Amino acid sequence: MRDKFSRLTEPLVRDNGALRVASWDEALDRAAAGFAAAKAKHGPQSFGLFSCSKTTNELNFLTGKFTRQVIGCSNIDSCNRT
Repeated sequence: MRDKFSRLTEPLVRDNGALRVASWDEALDRAAAGFAAAKAKHGPQSFGLFSCSKTTNELNFLTGKFTRQVIGCSNIDSCNRT
């Protein structure tokens, strides 16, 4: 059992309400399937991504590219105002 200060070192997925360790491939496949299902049910404009101004320009660029090209919307914001 992990204490509340331990860091995760492997992905966890939920099966029947319980978390279990999974491979990175399975976890990423599940995340992608969840995005695709939400996009199909609610449309791409239901998404919004938040990016941090304290990260690298490259990561912010990738966030924007992912949002526009993969999700199909331009609902992106960052914490530049703080």
